[in-house]
Amino acid sequence: GSGPGTLIVELCPRSPGMHWINADINPCFFAYFYRLAEKHGVAQQVSAIYADAQDMPFRDNYADMVVSRGTYHFWPDRAAGFREIHRILKPGGAAYIGRGFPPNLPAETARAIRDGQRNMWDYDVQAEAKELARMLQDIGIRDYRIHTPQPPGSEGIHYGVWVEFRKASH
Repeated sequence: GSGPGTLIVELCPRSPGMHWINADINPCFFAYFYRLAEKHGVAQQVSAIYADAQDMPFRDNYADMVVSRGTYHFWPDRAAGFREIHRILKPGGAAYIGRGFPPNLPAETARAIRDGQRNMWDYDVQAEAKELARMLQDIGIRDYRIHTPQPPGSEGIHYGVWVEFRKASH
């Protein structure tokens, strides 16, 4: 669910030599994504593929890293999506899946964004974190952390929920 790929384009300069794939169920984003990557000088680090998070077209143990922001809550079967991510990760590979803001986003910026979103973020963060932890345990993912960022000055701002996990090395 990379959509327009803004997160990928942001990650490319921070990971020289790594190739990022925009995997999304809606290929209408791909033309914009390629233009954005070209504009930022990272086109050689990216590609795009039509993919459903619940049934990805990658072999087992394929990816070093899977990153997704703002998608898992749209998956009809969250457990299937997380199982697929785990399946395609290489041993020792990491996943960062979430919805919301990173903890280093200034509170003033987060507040301004949230003020324009109305009720889009009306869910209980702690209940969501508990449900994600239960689901990960149920599907056999043990090496995980759930993050609910609350940086200084962010009281009353919904920063979201993030799951970080690694696939065990053999």
